[in-house]
Amino acid sequence: MSLEFQDRRTHVPFYKRLLQQRDAMVGLVLLLILVFTVVAAPLLTSKDPLEINPSARFQPPSWENPMGTDNVGRDIYTRFLYGGRISLRVGLIATTLGAAIGIVLGVFAGFYGGRVDGTISWAIEVLLAFPGILLALAVIATLGPGLTNMMIAVGIAFIPSFMRLARAEVLHVREQQYMEAARSIGAKDLWMMRRHILPYILRPLLVLATLGIGNAILAGAALSFLGLGTQPPTPEWGVMLSSGRSFIRQAWWITVFPGLGIFLTILAVNLFGDRLGDILAADTQLHKQGEAT
Repeated sequence: MSLEFQDRRTHVPFYKRLLQQRDAMVGLVLLLILVFTVVAAPLLTSKDPLEINPSARFQPPSWENPMGTDNVGRDIYTRFLYGGRISLRVGLIATTLGAAIGIVLGVFAGFYGGRVDGTISWAIEVLLAFPGILLALAVIATLGPGLTNMMIAVGIAFIPSFMRLARAEVLHVREQQYMEAARSIGAKDLWMMRRHILPYILRPLLVLATLGIGNAILAGAALSFLGLGTQPPTPEWGVMLSSGRSFIRQAWWITVFPGLGIFLTILAVNLFGDRLGDILAADTQLHKQGEAT
């Protein structure tokens, strides 16, 4: 890549480069459609997601019930919409929790180094000894099943990845000349973290958080499927999958539609997050090349 092309590329606004990525736009549009449908659930259906109608058990998809009914006559379409609300909430809250704790730990570990870094890194290595879903299962076993505990468990499982990325970025930033200049004029540690560190490391962390939402939705659905997350009869995609597995040959729609919702949401998040990461990685590389020259 020539220096002239690099210079032209850096002057193209970020949002324009993102709009030029077809995969990112497909993912973003799909995600916006999914978010709108679940947020506008009361406007898109007038039925109660918990209403039981035994006379309408195992009805296939029709004009009256676009996604059919389940084993007790509940409307799958209504439960899909309201269940999506819970699944998206799990993804957002769990990712936010993991990111908040992980970023704080990573910034402190990278900034202070020494014993602080050693202690925090040791604790994170202990968490990394367990696969993410197994760590979430351990937390659930300690706290007990339930929606709130599930979000906490998934959030804790995400702490190591955010901490390690934040620490790595801070280790690079703290060696820059402007950090030395800030120290020389007596700047306080918290001020330097807020002014000079967080703005620099937020871009890669934003990509990780974007991809983390999809992983959190999948982890939450898996825990609910196992009966450790959201509890029946609350509509949630993982719960709907679990309740319909016994009737998959008799009524395929009970499991297909919530499974499709999980698949499309994760696909949309990953398409957008991957392309966002590519653009930010290119910007970071050009920035480092500029510092080197």
